[in-house]
Amino acid sequence: QVQLVESGGGLVQPGGSLRLSCAASGNIFSIYAMGWYRQAPGKQRELVAIMETDGSTNYAQPVKGRFTISKDNGKNTMYLQMNSLKPDDTAVYYCNTSPFRGINWGRGTQVTVSS
Repeated sequence: QVQLVESGGGLVQPGGSLRLSCAASGNIFSIYAMGWYRQAPGKQRELVAIMETDGSTNYAQPVKGRFTISKDNGKNTMYLQMNSLKPDDTAVYYCNTSPFRGINWGRGTQVTVSS
């Protein structure tokens, strides 16, 4: 089965930026629509950004205008550029298909926004 590995998280001050990466062991980005999800402590996992196979994108309202999803099919990698980060963006970030199709979740990457 395809494996997903997220990276790029860290501690950043409010207003800062981070770029997350999602590496897949197989070529799924050209087959399935993909999403970035996040789960904050005590909250359910939520979908924050989607990229369709045709390259069109959509964003959850809390991140619209600040986050940008992109992908490199040749590298089997997807990215999430996060700008103007806020403390409410603190969460573990995951990538997976959207809608979920049963691919195992990766470990995620922790993003902490704090001064």
